[in-house]
Amino acid sequence: MAKPVHSNDEPILEDDPALREALKRCSPATYQAACRFRSTGDTGALRAVMGGLIERFVDRELRAKVSGPADAGAALRLREDLGLDSLTMMEVVMLAEEVLPVTISNEELIQLHTLGEVHDFILAKVAAARREPVAGEPGQAGREAAAPAPSGATSSSSARLACLPAAVSVAGSESS
Repeated sequence: MAKPVHSNDEPILEDDPALREALKRCSPATYQAACRFRSTGDTGALRAVMGGLIERFVDRELRAKVSGPADAGAALRLREDLGLDSLTMMEVVMLAEEVLPVTISNEELIQLHTLGEVHDFILAKVAAARREPVAGEPGQAGREAAAPAPSGATSSSSARLACLPAAVSVAGSESS
């Protein structure tokens, strides 16, 4: 059965209470982009979803950098420019895993240093999950995107906490 569409041929996005709850602290645009991705599979919505997820954890004065033009934001460093520490990145990962059809291991997470790397990585993971070529990458036509998990990698949240510095506990207090 075909999905209902607006007069401008865009599908009408159905409300998803579980998704709305997961993204309740994100912007409405993030929720709309996530609904669009889930309804249509539009990978163009992934940049808005990931930008919104990261923006939720960034200090207010830095949010405009994250939601700005893609070419300007791609070089933003997660730690140095956006102030995201390893524990905060774990929160971003757990939310991304809840909202998108991806799993991200510790080994994969520590390889991501810029906003552009995060966007490219998520696009590759989604494409690999769908067994589709990564759009926009030269020389990728007809090849499957590969974002394999390193050997021994796990997507378990508790296992990911093991990569945090010893001085940080799950509650965020300093250890002696």
